[in-house]
Amino acid sequence: MDTFVIVGAGLTGAKAAETLRAEGFTGRVVLVGAEPDLPYERPPLSKGYLLGQEDRASVFVHDEKWYAEQEIEVLTGRRVTALDRAAHEIELADGERLGYTKLLLATGASPRRLRVPGNDLKGVHYLRRLAHADRLREALASGGRVVVAGAGWIGLETAAAARHYGCEVTVVEPSPAPLHAALGPEVGGFFADLHRRHGVELRLGTGVTGFAGDTAVSAVLTEDGEIPADVVIVGIGARPETQLAADAGLAVDDGVCVDAALRTEDPDVYAAGDVASVWQERYGRRVRVEHWAAATNGGPAAARSMLGRGAGYEELPYFFSDQYDAGMEFTGWFPPGGYDRVVTRGEGEAFHAFWLTGDRVVAGMHVNQWDEGLDAVRELILSGQSVDPDRLADPAQPLKS
Repeated sequence: MDTFVIVGAGLTGAKAAETLRAEGFTGRVVLVGAEPDLPYERPPLSKGYLLGQEDRASVFVHDEKWYAEQEIEVLTGRRVTALDRAAHEIELADGERLGYTKLLLATGASPRRLRVPGNDLKGVHYLRRLAHADRLREALASGGRVVVAGAGWIGLETAAAARHYGCEVTVVEPSPAPLHAALGPEVGGFFADLHRRHGVELRLGTGVTGFAGDTAVSAVLTEDGEIPADVVIVGIGARPETQLAADAGLAVDDGVCVDAALRTEDPDVYAAGDVASVWQERYGRRVRVEHWAAATNGGPAAARSMLGRGAGYEELPYFFSDQYDAGMEFTGWFPPGGYDRVVTRGEGEAFHAFWLTGDRVVAGMHVNQWDEGLDAVRELILSGQSVDPDRLADPAQPLKS
């Protein structure tokens, strides 16, 4: 009997296992995860769950009964330490070896650590796992002074959550604007204004140099001075968990390198989700996306490819964010600095933004524009057609035109 093993029991792995059964695979399916919990979705950890608006049960992809009914073996709290490609086996931390016919690497990513003095003090939080969200929610509920290191998506969403709990919040970011690497300075300015309107102090253009305190953090040291703190949240990005693949001799370059069918150079080993650096013909290069859509779309695509039914992974990158009363969605992709101009339509807290290379839209987002949303934006990107920037900026012109 064929055995398909999925290393990484997160959303990518759960969706891959689900798809294997939906596609009629009757062999053995084993889902192996280092965390003690069943697979869960990560977006609520910095949004609804962190805010106390969603209960714990709501974050799980499926309950234990579902996996049993689908005859999917879920090994939680089991860390994979080695991949033996020649023997078609993985080795677990306790020495157990598990054979596979096909293997999917869905090992995800882990938070980048801030390597400064005092980084091991109590009260310094990172957010990636459900247990992290539990501890952070308890800390924020106590109120007090919160300093967020990093004005990326995690940093801004946790800053908004801290304000929800009534905390005094300061965000420290070395770039000149929030989300500078992700969106550029033009749209990053909107998020700066949004947080300032909600009482967040932004210290931009400065970095964290250390944390002060005896056993618990009491202040954050920056290039511009000291900021008192009871709670610190570090959100400076994530790094793909590629060590298992690298040790097994698989190609790694900002993620596990895979083709459009999510296959590594080993025909029996695949990768998907945050860890996968996927060849995309549209861009003529590999692209790694760390957001929810890469997991929810990549897991099923990898499963079909493992079954020999893959048609190539051509999904446009997508992510969303909720901060205060601003909900946004983004789709498309450009390398850092890889656009010529940004065109906006609408104003205030309800608008679209488009990133153009030449006269083509390569990415777009909306904030609180739920009637039009992203469907027309996707069509613009996928069509590759030239656009008139003036018409694009005119809210009187339907996007489909």
